[in-house]
Amino acid sequence: MKKIIGAVLLLLVLSVAGYFYFKQPPQPQYKTQKVERGSIVSTVSATGTLNAVVTVQVGTQVSGTIAKLYVDFNSQVKKGQPIAQIDPALFLSAVQQSRGNALNAEASLAKARVTLADAKRTYNRNKALLVEGIIAQSDLDAAQTAYDAALTGVRGAEAVLLQTRGALRQAETNLNYATIKSPVDGIVVSRNVDVGQTVAASFQTPTLFTIAQDLTKMQIDTSIDESDISRLKVGQKAEFTVDAYPEQTFEGTVVQIRNAPVVTQNVVTYVAVIGVDNRQLLLKPGMTANVAVQTMRKDDLLKVPTAALRFKPKAEKGKEKDKGKGGKGAGMTAAAPKGSVRMQGEGRSAAANGTKQTVYLLKGEGKAVPVAIITGISDGASVEVVSGAVKEGDDVIIEQVSQDKKKSGMGGSPMGPRF
Repeated sequence: MKKIIGAVLLLLVLSVAGYFYFKQPPQPQYKTQKVERGSIVSTVSATGTLNAVVTVQVGTQVSGTIAKLYVDFNSQVKKGQPIAQIDPALFLSAVQQSRGNALNAEASLAKARVTLADAKRTYNRNKALLVEGIIAQSDLDAAQTAYDAALTGVRGAEAVLLQTRGALRQAETNLNYATIKSPVDGIVVSRNVDVGQTVAASFQTPTLFTIAQDLTKMQIDTSIDESDISRLKVGQKAEFTVDAYPEQTFEGTVVQIRNAPVVTQNVVTYVAVIGVDNRQLLLKPGMTANVAVQTMRKDDLLKVPTAALRFKPKAEKGKEKDKGKGGKGAGMTAAAPKGSVRMQGEGRSAAANGTKQTVYLLKGEGKAVPVAIITGISDGASVEVVSGAVKEGDDVIIEQVSQDKKKSGMGGSPMGPRF
């Protein structure tokens, strides 16, 4: 009988112990990552368009019909090389007419000079005769008037000759403009006319060709947000990719930061020009480039993943949630600390430059221990640890892994699912 009672008591004790053991909440499990040393490169991301450094739009200064085309798309041209010809018939006629007018003006000038010489001789002769008393004073006055008129006639003929020569030069210039020449050495990237097309230069010079001076040197015009423009400096290195070569990374340098603001839908941006070496001619004008400008680089520093700054144990999250209910600012997102910087990646990182943060280290028997640190620069994936009680090799928590007590296949009917 005593054995039976002892067995019952033992069974009761084991049942109670088992109940409380299995009733305890499971120990939380965490996903960790090692604190390590390495390099961090802080960047500013932007998009832009590739362009030739010098692009010249070639037009025409005279109107007419395109008679000949000497170049086409992708043609290499030299400075002064003819690239198109406007029908010169009308311009040749204008030159001949102006040349005839100029010859006529030269003849009129010669005739006026002869008249002046005759009037001068008559005046001098009458002046001598007046002294001898042979002619009257009125005859000398008439000779004086004829001489002055002849002198004025010469000056007028000279003015007419000058005008006709100017008209001749203008006609010859228009004839020269009928042959359109390349103003620079380069490559034709655009042709907007065909033979037989009429171009009119009356009000606005039409663009016939677009010539890129040198495609071995290109530039990217990027739009930088006003919150990031202060971090950019001339001479900083940049890396970019284009959709045509998604697996290849190209390099460039910041060569200019323009002060003129660009406002689009109340968003202020500034243009930063990235110089690019395109000796292999892989890049083409108009390509969209995804640029990352290196604003700062630090080597051999202690760094933690940015996910560790966002982590908080679920218990603390619950307390913060309860504290926010009914209080001031409930339901609102906490404001970012003053002086925080924008990180790359999705959204804004929790890391802030020179800001006090809290990370949790996995210590002892799987306990999450909070540690205060001061953060530095970040590249989106990792953040610099300026100071704090962390060292290389520590396990920093980046995520809490939830455990489901219900195992697969348990909790259902032993006979299988009910139909």
